[in-house]
Amino acid sequence: MKVIYDKEKQNKPIYSWCENPEQGAIDQAVNLSNLPFIHSHVALMPDTHQGYGMPIGGVIACKNAIIPNAVGVDIGCGMRAMRTNLTELPDIKTIMGRIREAIPVGFDHHKEKQEWGFWSEAPTYIPVIKQEFQSAQYQLGTLGGGNHFIEIQKGSDGFIWFMLHSGSRNFGYKIAKEYNQKAQELCRKWYSNIPEYKGEDGLAFLPIDSHEGKEYIEAMNYALRFAEANRARMMYAIILCLGVNECENSDIYDIHHNYAVLEHHGNQNLWVHRKGATLAREGVTGIIPGSQGTASYIVEGLGNPKSFNSCSHGAGRKMGRNEARKTLSLEAEKKRLDDLGIIHAVRNVQDLDESAGAYKDIDTVMKEQTDLVKVKIELKPLAVIKA
Repeated sequence: MKVIYDKEKQNKPIYSWCENPEQGAIDQAVNLSNLPFIHSHVALMPDTHQGYGMPIGGVIACKNAIIPNAVGVDIGCGMRAMRTNLTELPDIKTIMGRIREAIPVGFDHHKEKQEWGFWSEAPTYIPVIKQEFQSAQYQLGTLGGGNHFIEIQKGSDGFIWFMLHSGSRNFGYKIAKEYNQKAQELCRKWYSNIPEYKGEDGLAFLPIDSHEGKEYIEAMNYALRFAEANRARMMYAIILCLGVNECENSDIYDIHHNYAVLEHHGNQNLWVHRKGATLAREGVTGIIPGSQGTASYIVEGLGNPKSFNSCSHGAGRKMGRNEARKTLSLEAEKKRLDDLGIIHAVRNVQDLDESAGAYKDIDTVMKEQTDLVKVKIELKPLAVIKA
């Protein structure tokens, strides 16, 4: 970990576990460090890269304020991993076919409303929740697109694992956009001292005790609940595709990596924002995925207070989507995966934004956070399902 602190530009230091963060991420971290309600420092995980307002792979703790862009547009995005009882999976393509039939991906949704015990607890008096409520009932148990995936893996423990990455679907996206706009309007009204922004970028905030702040927190928490249920529903579908006996008494882990939560740090209660970052409290199990073609990890947190008990949420992008499509070689990326024997999802130029070449080296990322987590199980990819 290194400290970035220019007293002429910053009010608070930046602790970076990324040895070579891109300038855009540093500039955004400097902006965060100058907000009056930021506690002690800004933490950058080893997978950090520039995002909207706040770097992805960033962690902050705020006093009595919440920043929608410091949670992100996919509230509750996270990981779920399951160990099966199998040590081999000879019919892997058959299983993949069953999963594709059972779980809609991309823009596809279920054709029927999905039952869920917590529909009745939806805060539909919040306009954005009411607006998305009907469509959400068809989205529960769907993967989505972008960097969301389902992966079949072989663990260093000898067992076959299934891992999936998904979030709160349109709930999180709409909540984020709605309340970032409300925060911008209020910050302009109050003449708040926040960095300049363009469009949906920036660090507009909501006071915790404001009407809008309370609404955002309630909507965010419902999106977190939905996101976890979304992943659980998909994993249950995978269990049915694989066979219940093959998954009986299996280990299942689930984590969010886009959220804000009230935690105790520095002898006070603070709103910790993890944007593309995973809880790594001492003894807590976490999931750090790699990219297509690289290992993923089941880890145990070490409880480092300097990171606000956090670690990376993955490998982290090293190039934007458009840059990846323009600069990476389709043939080379396909060959890389084919040579490893991985059944992958890189088929045309449009898929290059999610190829391994678009991401940082997961080995470097893991080396840079040995004081944040310890590896319990390494998972090697066998097959990947994406939109």
